[in-house]
Amino acid sequence: MPTAPQTTDELYRALEENDRRPYGRTRTVTAEELVDAAERFADPVPLVHALLELQEAYNYGAEPRKSPVVFARLLTLFDEQPDVFDERLRHTLFWRFKWVAHALRALPEVPLTGLRQWLTEMRDRYEKAGLGLQPYYGQAYQLAAHVGEGTDLAYELWAARPRTGLSDCEACEICERALYHLAAGDDERALRTWEPVLAGAESCQEEPARSISYALLPLLRTGHADRARALHLTGYRACRRSSSMSGEVGRHLEFCALTGNEARGLELLAENRNLFDDVDSPLDLLDFLTGVEVLLQRVDLLGHGELRVAGYAGRTWTVTGLRAEVRDRADDLAARFDARNGTTAHTDRRRARLDRAPLLDALELTLRTRGLDDMAPVAAPAARAAAALPETLPELILRARESDERGHPDATACWARLRTLVAAPDYAHPDDPALGPLVLLRADLLADEASLAGDKDEFDAAAARYEEAASLYDEAGAPGHAVLARACALLLAARVPEERGDGAEAQAAALTAAHAALVELHEKTSGLAPYQEARLLRLRATALGLRLQTSRNEEHIAPVLAEADLLLAFATRHEIDGQISGALMLRASTYALSGELPVAATEIDALLDRLRAHGPAWHLPRTLGLRGRIRLGLKDAQAAHADLTEGLRLASDWPSGTLGTARLHGDLAEACMRLGRPDEALRHLTRSAETELRHGSRTDAFCAYANAAQLGLDLGRIEDCIALLDSLLAEPDVTAGALDDRLVAQLRLTRARALHAGEDLKAAKVEFAALAAESAGWDDDPGSHAMIAAETAVLLAESGEFGRAREAADQALAAHVRAPRYEQLSNCLRELARLQAERQGAEGLAGALAFLADAGRIADEARAANHRARGRGLDSALAYEHGRVNAYAGEYKTALAALEEAVTLLGEPGADENHAGEWAECVRLAAAVEGIYLERPDPARARLDEALSRLTALGHTEETKPLTSLAARLREG
Repeated sequence: MPTAPQTTDELYRALEENDRRPYGRTRTVTAEELVDAAERFADPVPLVHALLELQEAYNYGAEPRKSPVVFARLLTLFDEQPDVFDERLRHTLFWRFKWVAHALRALPEVPLTGLRQWLTEMRDRYEKAGLGLQPYYGQAYQLAAHVGEGTDLAYELWAARPRTGLSDCEACEICERALYHLAAGDDERALRTWEPVLAGAESCQEEPARSISYALLPLLRTGHADRARALHLTGYRACRRSSSMSGEVGRHLEFCALTGNEARGLELLAENRNLFDDVDSPLDLLDFLTGVEVLLQRVDLLGHGELRVAGYAGRTWTVTGLRAEVRDRADDLAARFDARNGTTAHTDRRRARLDRAPLLDALELTLRTRGLDDMAPVAAPAARAAAALPETLPELILRARESDERGHPDATACWARLRTLVAAPDYAHPDDPALGPLVLLRADLLADEASLAGDKDEFDAAAARYEEAASLYDEAGAPGHAVLARACALLLAARVPEERGDGAEAQAAALTAAHAALVELHEKTSGLAPYQEARLLRLRATALGLRLQTSRNEEHIAPVLAEADLLLAFATRHEIDGQISGALMLRASTYALSGELPVAATEIDALLDRLRAHGPAWHLPRTLGLRGRIRLGLKDAQAAHADLTEGLRLASDWPSGTLGTARLHGDLAEACMRLGRPDEALRHLTRSAETELRHGSRTDAFCAYANAAQLGLDLGRIEDCIALLDSLLAEPDVTAGALDDRLVAQLRLTRARALHAGEDLKAAKVEFAALAAESAGWDDDPGSHAMIAAETAVLLAESGEFGRAREAADQALAAHVRAPRYEQLSNCLRELARLQAERQGAEGLAGALAFLADAGRIADEARAANHRARGRGLDSALAYEHGRVNAYAGEYKTALAALEEAVTLLGEPGADENHAGEWAECVRLAAAVEGIYLERPDPARARLDEALSRLTALGHTEETKPLTSLAARLREG
């Protein structure tokens, strides 16, 4: 706190500000400082308020040792100066007797006699104050349940009594009753009891998150896996990282462990690593650590004990090491509670949780399906089982070179294995003339590394590796290989402008120069093996194909086809099937790029026939993928879906990641969207993303995941969307700032929109405000800042913060000057005006009209720039909003005039349903203002009758319903 409050008004403002902060150290420390400040005032009332705020911070900050101390001061003040406590403060004081009872239960060092003495104190105080004793019996039951003795009688004494004004909230009491039935082994009755909370009908500070965490396993046991999945997503988000809900986090980890989602559990554990050190409540810590141990035990039993895992600060943990540490600490805590209570209840409950067998082999919890293998560092793709690698080193080297020469997918695994062997300190290269010297093998491995880098669009690095490989090939006496490596370096160097994001013209120029250099290199080289010369011809054709793809210039079509035909003739003459296929594929894709899709389809059909007859079989998946894309272009989504599905099926016969499965999944997602199957599209998008991620293409993976998140949001799968984005934003390269900052911002923006859609306005507001502040510095992209600031303004207005909303709108307007966003900004300003007038009435009219004045200027600018809105016309929408705003403020004559102007601007309703609906809504609101608020029902009915006749004549029956309803209301007076 910069400076201590100097007046009681400043103190109360500081208390209100602190109350808006999330629970945690910042809020707690500030509350402690405010108590110190309040003690300096003569009036004790501010001190009472400050102490109440401090106790709340301790209670929800998981610091049970400090909460009773603060309450003791409050109780002393009450005894000494009862008049200081008005009815509200007195109610709060007696309510918090229960907080202290809970805090004392959470501390094993407090003897059982002390707990019972406190309950006696509570009972005596309640009786003396004339208060009902149901809250006391509720605490007595919770103590019995904690100790594990006398629970049935204690439950009856509590549950049979009527609630009072000091009883726990309905949601909390429902949870306690459900837990009683759960402890008795009656899952069905527990779930029936929980239903009002799980359905959202009852809630409070900690509910429904607390109940959800307990209900997950009963839901699974009773066959409600889908509901358990959905509640896991909502419930976990409500408790993550919260020290006061560490037990709930532990139960979510346990749920993951028992549903085949161990990887998800480790991900959540990493997100909550703060709880190892931040939780000061021994009881909550025991609950959390037991859930952690259930997860770690499961991962260890599955053979992944050496995985790195997040744990206590100060050292690096493996699953096995952290499991042992957690077990020792949790065993000690359970033993301390049992020693205090004189029972074995906590040890028994802990053992029961640890002894549970998995309830499901696999339950897909999130859109991002990951296994424990995915948690390890990215490894080279493994070969399919059918193609076991040779056991001897000479055979492995020969297999690698032979596979590479043919373009066989097995080459990938062979080179990966060789790379590991050669890197070993004790590697000894075979003395075999057929294998060549070690420098030749090192050149081969460098060339393979260059190819892998090129696949990840790391063109600069790939070109450098090829150049280095060429030098080693020269040293090894392999000139043909050296020429090929230099040719590859030439092509990749020409793609560096693409990697840098240079314009299409620069990229096309670089590729033109590269093609000329490749031709020159080819012409001055002799003695190449046929497969090497075919590759060189393929590189020449590829350079021109990439140029066409970049420029889309019709003049660049013929040169590609000419080079492809050269390659085809040469490969046919030398019977090189792989390059014959490559030439035909290049011809088909060239026709597709040039827009001649029927010709492309004919070419690709012929290629598929040839591949099925002559091979190579591993070219089929990519070829089917291209035919699928061509058929999408021909608007035959069903046929495209069939091709792409077949391509995926065939790709599964080959080593993972070698045949473009990520692209096939991405294209299938598009086909599914066109077929109206968005859920299937979502699955393919996430599979595409995870495939890219497994093979190191992280930018492509995050782009695909960003599309999946947006689609999830569009489909209304809000919690799925948020869970996916939370997982992505916790990735190490994101948190370390290694991923493109604009891509990360897009992920965060989608998350903020999802939070908004899910009505978590507080969290959405924080994220939008942060994004608005960051995007203000995007000098190269002011349009995006305008959009983000506009959305932030609307969210602030929805929260009632119209001053801050005005500031955000001004930021959006300033950015709009540099990069106009007419429609988006006009929509935002009109919505801001509506919200302010709706919430504040006449008091907010001036602010609302100021927003509309800005929207009017934007409409004028759009008209001057000949901008045509895609949706509602800006002028008619503005007139309608003037009508609505003035109606909210009670300015009915002005409202009616504006609405009549809107009707005029819209013109006559036609066949378009959207336009007719907009016109009908303007008429309806005008009639409501005129007939109800201006008390002129006759002209209002005439207005409606005329509109109904027009709409009916045009066949717009749905649009007439609101008008008919209003007309009936006006007739009834």
